[in-house]
Amino acid sequence: MVITHEFTISCKGFCDIHNITEAVTGAVRSSGLSSGIATVFTPSATTAITTVEYESGMLADFEAFFERVASEAWEYKHNERWHDGNGFSHVRAALLGPSVTIPFTDGRLILGTWQEIAFLDFDNRRRNRRIIVQMVGE
Repeated sequence: MVITHEFTISCKGFCDIHNITEAVTGAVRSSGLSSGIATVFTPSATTAITTVEYESGMLADFEAFFERVASEAWEYKHNERWHDGNGFSHVRAALLGPSVTIPFTDGRLILGTWQEIAFLDFDNRRRNRRIIVQMVGE
């Protein structure tokens, strides 16, 4: 059986990181499925989803990392074409990717002790973001 759940979050952009573990856990619980996989997907070219140890030091390290590997201050060909100033956000999002797939059993996500699901909005403006959780299981 395949069940799809969707929710939105309000983001401010510029490496705005949100812990969405609870929302995904709720989607799995409400699905009625006992075991399977849950794919968490963001339909956006300037956002990403990954798993992390969600704590303030790691969040600061993550933000510093992205500034080192895809600085907002650099010139991007994307900006020359579209003049929207968010070339850095596309590069950052592509580094992590738009989805993560997590197994679940007994209606519970199988995550490591400190592992949580993080949603990252790299764009250069505020907006509401959609997140899709698609579960396949029984």
